[in-house]
Amino acid sequence: MAEAYDFIIIGGGSAGSVIAARLSENPDVTVCVLEAGRSDRHPFFHLPAGFAKMTKGIASWGWSTVPQVHMQGKVFTYTQAKVIGGGSAINAQIYTRGHPLDYDEWRQLGCDGWSYEDVLPYFRKSEGNDSFGGRYHGQDGPLGVSKPAAPLPICEAYFEAAKALGIPFNDDVTGAVQEGAAYYQLTQKNARRSSAAMAFLHPNRHRVNLNVKLRAHVRRIVVDGGRAVGVEMLDGTRITARREVILTSGAIGSPRLLQLSGIGPADHLRELGIDVVLDQPQVGSNLQDHLDLYCIAEVSGPHTYDRFAKPHLSVLAGLQYLLTKTGPVASSLFETGGFWYADPAARSPDLQFHLGLGTGIEAGVVAMPEGGVTLNSCYLRPRSRGTVRLASADPARAPLIDPNYCADPLDREMSIRGLKLTQKILSQQALSQMLKVEHLPGEGVRNDEDYFNFICQHSKTSHHCAGTCAMGPGDSAVVTPRLTFNGIDGLRVADASIMPRVVSSNTNAPTIMIGEKAADMIREDQGI
Repeated sequence: MAEAYDFIIIGGGSAGSVIAARLSENPDVTVCVLEAGRSDRHPFFHLPAGFAKMTKGIASWGWSTVPQVHMQGKVFTYTQAKVIGGGSAINAQIYTRGHPLDYDEWRQLGCDGWSYEDVLPYFRKSEGNDSFGGRYHGQDGPLGVSKPAAPLPICEAYFEAAKALGIPFNDDVTGAVQEGAAYYQLTQKNARRSSAAMAFLHPNRHRVNLNVKLRAHVRRIVVDGGRAVGVEMLDGTRITARREVILTSGAIGSPRLLQLSGIGPADHLRELGIDVVLDQPQVGSNLQDHLDLYCIAEVSGPHTYDRFAKPHLSVLAGLQYLLTKTGPVASSLFETGGFWYADPAARSPDLQFHLGLGTGIEAGVVAMPEGGVTLNSCYLRPRSRGTVRLASADPARAPLIDPNYCADPLDREMSIRGLKLTQKILSQQALSQMLKVEHLPGEGVRNDEDYFNFICQHSKTSHHCAGTCAMGPGDSAVVTPRLTFNGIDGLRVADASIMPRVVSSNTNAPTIMIGEKAADMIREDQGI
């Protein structure tokens, strides 16, 4: 007989881990998590600085974008996690939520129950904050949230430089006010990464009603009579869902699997020889992402963590961490940044900064042999929309990922404004004793055409993709505001793909919130 569970969760990432933990609190229901990736036993998944290894291919699907039509054909490395814990296991651990207006806009678009006041309790529910409480923060949740364990003096100099340009210091960008330069809070606990798997899944693996399967590749969702009844695995075996199939494979993985299952744009599926189960043109549409630009300056001394790339100093850094839980190994390397404006008339900040305590930290970014600092910026309100489509019916083939960066001229203009502001920050007197020379963009970049040519060579994803199974009030939306799939019973989607508009920040904390809210809705709808 085929295996059967009440709930099948496809994807053990930021949302899937939360939903599995919450549903399995009820001993009368059975939950199965199917994660295509590996375990998170390797130390890189636990040490904060392990992030530097992650964007270079460890625990990733190894996907890239299609050539970007509006960026001179540039192909972007597009890191998507392939490990239990998903993006929360490989990201820079930055805990931000977006602006309250983001969620109020969702409500205005017809997504009842998703205003800021609706979602704030779910942020607080998951959060175990070691510094803040009150209206905006929870302190009893399983997800560790903490202040940086290993900041450097250059961070304080960065704050002074920002202040000279009118950008104030903000102690808590997830509190009452988002604007300002800040130390980010991090998903860490006791100077170790606190991924969704570490916070929600691992402490509950002893539950007899919770089964987590690793390296479990789902070939398709099985639909019978208009209802999702289970999944077919890559080896041909089937697993039955008595109540619901819950898809939590992310903004790329979820539309990919739906299309492999015959659920998506009918013409596209027929071209690939896939039998159409449901014609849903919006599956894989509405892809949004934050394009990340960066300025790199050479340092005049040992002011960042670049020096620890040398083998003997790397060993010393490891010893320092083991003895004191401080130093470069305890750093996410991007724990400083903040929010400000490209458009002074914007209702809320439309730029985000990440100060990298080194260079060459992420895939494709230049490393400075003598050491340097990186200041990233991204425009938070992109108008450009892209797609996720299949290259073939073969589930082993990578999908066609097209963020369609800079398709809207406003995105290009605002992105360049953000890059210019990073240059101004790094050129301030407060940083003059620590920085020797700007390496990128450099003196040769003078006008907007030069800047555009520069960003077509030197830019990357912010890893904030969203929107490809967007929720909405009508039948044309992929999912309802209760995250049930329009046109297929017994199927729900709950991850960053359901965002109708990408939030104005990193997306991990909002995805965990989506998991918390989805779990409550599932329990309400199922009466459990």
